[in-house]
Amino acid sequence: MTFDTEELTAWHEAGHAWMALHLGATVQSVSIDPDHDEGPRRFGDTTILWPRSRFPDAELARGLAWVALAGPVAEMIRQEELQHPRSCPEWAQDWREGLLAISRLVPAAATEQVLESLTAEIFELFSEPHHREALAVLADHLLAHEILDEELLLESLEPWLPDQDY
Repeated sequence: MTFDTEELTAWHEAGHAWMALHLGATVQSVSIDPDHDEGPRRFGDTTILWPRSRFPDAELARGLAWVALAGPVAEMIRQEELQHPRSCPEWAQDWREGLLAISRLVPAAATEQVLESLTAEIFELFSEPHHREALAVLADHLLAHEILDEELLLESLEPWLPDQDY
């Protein structure tokens, strides 16, 4: 089965946003129509705030690694196929961000193995119906609106979010 780029991008960005929310970060916006500034060319963009009071250094590093890998894993969930995140050139930046984040927590020789384990854990998590449904809804909203601000994002995910103030 083949998927179009826009649909996979929507799932990818949904993965980043959903994982950030799941971990307790704030997602300011998520887009499949990002500004093409002077940075690297990208098809989507998710803006996340990590309140330092809730995320000390180790928690932040772990969260950054999980969120980096969550985009590629969400695509894998949509395609129903577990892959190595290095297998797709479009995921290279996510893999590098994950390596950088996890390198703050484990010795350099173990970073790739740890990221591979995290990828499998995220795949298992996102395969659960609750998470898969949230990803699908978020991807659908992204395809319909292209850009979701924090308010629209939380509104679209309300049935899947735990009862807490975001």
